[in-house]
Amino acid sequence: MPPLADLSHLSLEKQVAQMVVVRASGHLFDHEIRHPDWEPPAQVLEHCVRDLGVGGVILLGGSAAEIGLRTQQIQSWASIPLLMAADIEEGVGQRFSGAIALPPPMAIAQIARQDLNQACQYATQMGSATAQEALAIGLNWVLAPVVDVNNNPDNPVINVRAFGDDPDTVSALATAFIKGAHQFPVLTAAKHFPGHGDTATDSHLQLPIIPHDRQRLETLEMPPFRAAIAAGVDAVMSAHLLIPTLDPDLPATLSPYVLDTLLRQDLGFDGLIVTDALVMGAIANHYGENEAAVMAVEAGADILLMPLDPEGTIAAVVAAVESGRISPERIWASVERIRWAKKRTSNNLLGEHDKGSTHAWENVSPPPVHLHQLAQPETRAIAHDILRESMVCSGHLPITAINAGRNIILLDDSLSSDFLGHHTPAIAQPKASGYDTLHIIDSATPRRPSTLSPDDLSPILVQIFVRGNPFRGQAGLSVILSAWLESLLNSPNLQAIAIYGSPYMLEHLRSQIRPSLPVVFTYGQMPAAQDLVFQTLLGID
Repeated sequence: MPPLADLSHLSLEKQVAQMVVVRASGHLFDHEIRHPDWEPPAQVLEHCVRDLGVGGVILLGGSAAEIGLRTQQIQSWASIPLLMAADIEEGVGQRFSGAIALPPPMAIAQIARQDLNQACQYATQMGSATAQEALAIGLNWVLAPVVDVNNNPDNPVINVRAFGDDPDTVSALATAFIKGAHQFPVLTAAKHFPGHGDTATDSHLQLPIIPHDRQRLETLEMPPFRAAIAAGVDAVMSAHLLIPTLDPDLPATLSPYVLDTLLRQDLGFDGLIVTDALVMGAIANHYGENEAAVMAVEAGADILLMPLDPEGTIAAVVAAVESGRISPERIWASVERIRWAKKRTSNNLLGEHDKGSTHAWENVSPPPVHLHQLAQPETRAIAHDILRESMVCSGHLPITAINAGRNIILLDDSLSSDFLGHHTPAIAQPKASGYDTLHIIDSATPRRPSTLSPDDLSPILVQIFVRGNPFRGQAGLSVILSAWLESLLNSPNLQAIAIYGSPYMLEHLRSQIRPSLPVVFTYGQMPAAQDLVFQTLLGID
């Protein structure tokens, strides 16, 4: 393997730029950009990479095939290979169509209740499959696993993204995921330090406050991070949380005590410390755009993720160094860690045929796209097995055939639900089975359940799609959807319920429904999960 490149020739501006990871759309064309406030057009993105010399890009949106072309395009602009990151906690297909979407981590925690060893095998396979599909399209940084302990059912942002609600299970499964991912030259990231599991506030919108004492944090929130560090996790992502026990004034992302004293010194972590996205409300609403970045570097962060103004962020950190507020050694320490992290991915950058090359790692072309490695039967089987073994069923199953029934679907936003369409099982299967009237109810639907008439004796199938997700602001149903659900639960014509996503919704409904009512719950919302639900509901082999 060629020697590590010496980056000491970089100017201070270019050193600081290596610490910046910018957001970009996965779509190839500017007119397809979905979030223009955060995702720059191609000309601006190229300027950030080619001229400013940013260290990485985080991608969101588009198909897996597009991402393959996109990563090659963006890497071709860079003089030093980029970290190409994505939030793919649930497989590459979670973000990029065409690849496989895996069940959320909490599905594996469900399996762990019966068989921890089997669950760990699934977590390892999940890490391996995610890494392999990521590399196939040019991604080298998997921003996973989530190691938060989701012990608050009302958590609107972590929820099923966690590997469970107890630290031992989360530690075991997160460690297994890292082991699987490290079978390939990708980086991993444990998040969100020092623990985002016990809050009912979404840090994308507001700053959560965690009131627990140090002993509680040490026994519940911290063990999974210690386990991930012991397993060789490459990065730790900070949480936008205020924890007065640790720092009464500053959120964890901006706290020298949390990032340097606690994480770097006490836990002995010497990998990359990366901030959560700096555009999130918990930080952006309380600190200036550029000042927050400077404070994060002062606190010990190596990577500034998604600053709203990359050029201004670089200038602000450079000014802080030149004024003596931040030492040049502090910047250089981060650049060295970034250099080592990029070398960790260099096997992929060099390509299989070039591993013996004398070329320096920073002077090679990005590897070709390997679309044939996506959606392999083995990966699809992993998703199927996890979904099947984590499914929860109750009541008298299967249901009997009916005529002229109603298929009523409750979900947050029907316009943004890519898991629903006329071809997907949640719509196609009921229609083929006699539920020929479809009602899709979302949070924009009028509050009064006007479609329910006491004179209508049509059998009713209710399907609920709900889970914690960033920017939802709540873990359960909206007020409008709750009103609809209450009316449906009181209907004598209710024949069955299917729940996709939140186990907390299942627990909430248990006391409100008769034990004989057929209920099927799955952690997934994708078509593969829907198909398994209807195999169970309808008794299809």
